[in-house]
Amino acid sequence: MLTQREMTVEDYINILRRRWPLIVIFAVVGSGLGFGASKMLPKRFTSQTVVLVEQPTVPGDFVKPVVNADTNQRLATMQEQILSRSRIEPIIRKLSLYSAEIDRVPMVDLVGRLGKSIEVTPVQPMARTNSPGLPGFSISVTFDDPNIAQQICSTVTSIFLEENLRMRQYQAEQTTDFLSTQLEAAKAKLDEQDSKLAAFQRIHLGELPDDREMNLNVLGGLAAQLDAVTQALGRTQQDKTIAESSLAEQLAAWQATLEGRNPETYEGQIAALEAQLTALKSKYTDDHPDVARIKRDIAAAKRMAEANDQEIAAAETPAKAPAEPAQIRSLRAQIRQNDQAIQDRNAQQEEIHRQIKTFQERVESSPAIEQEYKALTRDYQSALEFYNALLKNRDLAAMATDLERSQQSEQFRVLDPASYPDRPSFPDRMKFTLGGFGGGMALGLGLIVLLEMRDTSVRSDRDIESLLHLPVLAVVPTLKSSSSNATTSVPLELVKSIGAAERDLRKTS
Repeated sequence: MLTQREMTVEDYINILRRRWPLIVIFAVVGSGLGFGASKMLPKRFTSQTVVLVEQPTVPGDFVKPVVNADTNQRLATMQEQILSRSRIEPIIRKLSLYSAEIDRVPMVDLVGRLGKSIEVTPVQPMARTNSPGLPGFSISVTFDDPNIAQQICSTVTSIFLEENLRMRQYQAEQTTDFLSTQLEAAKAKLDEQDSKLAAFQRIHLGELPDDREMNLNVLGGLAAQLDAVTQALGRTQQDKTIAESSLAEQLAAWQATLEGRNPETYEGQIAALEAQLTALKSKYTDDHPDVARIKRDIAAAKRMAEANDQEIAAAETPAKAPAEPAQIRSLRAQIRQNDQAIQDRNAQQEEIHRQIKTFQERVESSPAIEQEYKALTRDYQSALEFYNALLKNRDLAAMATDLERSQQSEQFRVLDPASYPDRPSFPDRMKFTLGGFGGGMALGLGLIVLLEMRDTSVRSDRDIESLLHLPVLAVVPTLKSSSSNATTSVPLELVKSIGAAERDLRKTS
C-alpha cells in the first residue's frame, strides 16, 4: 500500500514492527560477510613518517633566498620526480621487490604499482597561525610486508631530503651563474656607454650644458676686457698724436736753433710751456697725462737751452752736424713705444674678438649639444643603474648560494622516522564488519520497501478512504484466530465489494 496514499510516521512504525526480522537477519549476515572478507583478503601494511619544513636560520631580511617557489609546488615537483621510473626502479631492484613477478611483468607496471603505494600528504598549518608556508608533509608506504614497507618509506624519505637539498643548491647556483652572465653583459654595455660619453665630452669640450653658465660669464669678462683694451688703445693713440705734435714743434725749434742759435727762442718756448702748464694745472691734477707731458717738454726745453748755451760758448769748428737734442730723442722713443703699444692693443683686440666668437658659437650650439648629451647621459645612467642592480642581486644570490651550501636555508627534517606497522592497515576488520552491517541493513530496508509496494492488504481505515474515496461509516474490529492468535487483514476484494454496494445504495436512495 506504499503507492496508494501518503505515508505517516505511524505507518512506518507499523511496517518496522511487521518486518524487523528481515532487517536483523540481513544486518547479521552482512556483518558476518564483512568480517569474513576481512579475514580472507590479503593484508597490507602502511609505514609512515613525518617530515618538517624548517625555516632558514638566517632571517630573510638579511639574506634573501633565491628559491622563492611555493613549498607545495616544490613538493609536487619533487614528488613527480621521485616517483618517476628512474627513481622507483632502483628501489625495486635494491630491495628485490616483486621478485616472483619481475621476470614476467613489465617493469613499467611494477613501477606504477609501487608508485601508487607511495602517498605524500601535506600537513595543513594550524588555523591560528598566519604563516603561508607549508609546515611539513607525511610520507606513507603501503606494502604486503611490514619490514619492506618500512624500508621503502625510509628510502623514499631519504630521496626527498637529498632531492630538496640538491634542487635548492642547483637553483641557487643557476641563479648566481645567470646573474653573473648578465652582469658581464651589462658591464660591457656600461663601458660602451662610458666610452661614448667620454668621447663626446672630449669633442665638445667647453660646449656641454654644464659649461653654459661658464661660457656666458667668460663672454661677459671678454666684453669688459675688450672695452678696456679699446680704451687703452684710444689713450695710446692720443699719446702718440700729442708726442708727434710735440716732436714736430721740437724739430722746428731745433732747426731754428741750428740756424740762428738764439737763446731767446728757447726762453720764449719755456715761457710758453710754463704758461700752458699753469693753465692745465688749473683744470687737472699733476697725474694728468697732459700735465706730465708739458712738464717733460719744459724740462727738455731747459736742457736744450743749456746745451745751446754750451754750444755757443764753445762754438769753434763746426766739424760735424750736431746731434739731436735729448728731448727730440725722447719724443721719438715715446712715439716708437706708442706704435708698439698700439700694435699690441690691436693684437689683443683681434684675440679677444676671436675668443668672443668662439664662446658665442659655443653658446649658440649649446641647445643641440645639450639634447644629444642628455640622450647619452640618460643611456649611460640607465646602463649604470641596471649594472648596479644586477651587481646587488648577484651578490645577494652568491650569499644565498653559500647559505644553501652550508645547509642553513629552508630544510626538510625528519620528525618521526619510518614507523614499523605492527598491524595491517588493510583490511580493517572493524570497518569491514561495520560496512557489512550497514550494507545488510540497507539491503533489508530495500527488500521491505519492495515487499510493501507489492502488498495489497488493507490494514486501516485510511487505506479504505484512500482506495474508495469514501468516508468510513463503521470499523470492523480486529479478528484473531483462536489457533494462531494472529491478526488477519481484510481482503482487498471484500473491501471493494462493500464499497460498490454502498455506492449502489446511495444511487437508489
